[in-house]
Amino acid sequence: MYPLPKLDKQVSPYFVFYLVHTMQIGVGVLGFQRQIAKDAGHSAWISVILSGITILMLIWISYRILNRGNNDVIAIHHDVFGKWLGGVISFYFIVYYVMFVLVLVRTYVEVIQVWVFPDVFPWIFLILILFIAYYYVIGGFRVVTGISFLGVIYGLPLLLTLYFPLKDSNFGNLLPIFELTLTELFQSTKTMTLNYLGFEVLFLFYPFIRSGPKSEKWAHFGTVFTIIIYLVIALVSFAYFSLEQLETTTWATLTLWKIVDLAVIERFEYVGICIWFFIVLPNICIGLWCASRAAHRLFPVSQRTSLRAMCFILLLLAILINDRKEIDFLNKFVSQVGFYTIYIYIPLLFIIQYISFKVRKKK
Repeated sequence: MYPLPKLDKQVSPYFVFYLVHTMQIGVGVLGFQRQIAKDAGHSAWISVILSGITILMLIWISYRILNRGNNDVIAIHHDVFGKWLGGVISFYFIVYYVMFVLVLVRTYVEVIQVWVFPDVFPWIFLILILFIAYYYVIGGFRVVTGISFLGVIYGLPLLLTLYFPLKDSNFGNLLPIFELTLTELFQSTKTMTLNYLGFEVLFLFYPFIRSGPKSEKWAHFGTVFTIIIYLVIALVSFAYFSLEQLETTTWATLTLWKIVDLAVIERFEYVGICIWFFIVLPNICIGLWCASRAAHRLFPVSQRTSLRAMCFILLLLAILINDRKEIDFLNKFVSQVGFYTIYIYIPLLFIIQYISFKVRKKK
């Protein structure tokens, strides 16, 4: 019922490194330090590692599901739960991917508004970003993969800017280590989840990977690289900012860019925000591709039609979100939904699919 894509539409397994990594490095990295420090103080860097380890375990579970199903999550839901219940759960994933894109688009536009163009209407940026994303997504999955590869390459030089805050850092801020309760550590790890969300796109693009099972190690490598980047940024931020400063700093990474002192660039944060667009754009493209692809698989509409509808819905929703309070609420809501989706639903699907296959085998 659900045929696999042709070979000329698939990509090599190692591209999964870029696809997974770029989805985990979105707008969250611009200001995650304040959120996790709120729960666990300067020891919150431990939650970066713990949260990352749990994500690696979930990726392992996800590959067991995908390898067994040998198709995307729409086909797996149909196979395990039947047409109607499976369709309802698949529809939830469409909404989930759309919400993910909504968070990315609206948060990045807020950054542009606050730091670069405070007097320009947000809908102008929203239309531009969604139009560019639409243009790339209609090119197909191989184009989206190419954008992801370039996004990772373009973002790497930004890591060099951490040298400037390092000169004025005090690593004594990180002491004493492990001075936190299990509750604080759990809460901080849970908060960190939003920043690692995104690997779930594996459930849609898996059939587009040539020799899908061979791509598992690349998904793990991509996540390990993400953990290292978050950990380095967290350690530098905690060494540079005091807890009191972090409490009043919404975008800690952007603030670190303010102290970059280059002879040819006076305000580096403007350059950093522009470069960051090439990191956020692949996230938006992959999210839109997954949502429109799932809609095309579930309903009798073309992927292009569903993509247009989703861009229009996203534009309306993003315009309705006006201020920091509403954006913060959206981020927390999607974080909660994402947390329960990956930590509850994915292991549950793994167990149900395993039992279902065992029962069928006995028959």
